[in-house]
Amino acid sequence: MSSHRKFSAPRHGSLGFLPRKRSRRHRGKAKSFPKDDPNKPVHLTAFLGYKAGMTHIVREVDRPGSKVNKKEVVEAVTIVETPPMIVVGVVGYVNTPRGLRSFKTIFAEHVSDECKRRFYKNCLTLRWPLWQASSYALCSSAGPPGL
Repeated sequence: MSSHRKFSAPRHGSLGFLPRKRSRRHRGKAKSFPKDDPNKPVHLTAFLGYKAGMTHIVREVDRPGSKVNKKEVVEAVTIVETPPMIVVGVVGYVNTPRGLRSFKTIFAEHVSDECKRRFYKNCLTLRWPLWQASSYALCSSAGPPGL
């Protein structure tokens, strides 16, 4: 069955936004990370950002030899929204034959109630919550478990 178009025409809409359906999760997820360099100290390897839209700016070009040097040009820019992030823990990984596997997760001692609600439904009535267990292991006389 074909459409009722008599002649061919360019498609309408970008294929980059397919499939056009509701997202399964409303929070973003970091799916790829840069190569790890063991010589560098431990650092943040990913940061969430969402494409919020596009707009344009007028800027002066500083490119000697170009015909638009020292002139104003209009360029498209992307607006990236980066919501505030709170570090609540550290995850240690080990190499296995099938790739990286999480080895140990250590949560922060002092976590706000708003953040705790993200992990547990009844976070204030739990007897032994996750962040209390990891902070207890760090504060014990034996010291932290080997990472």
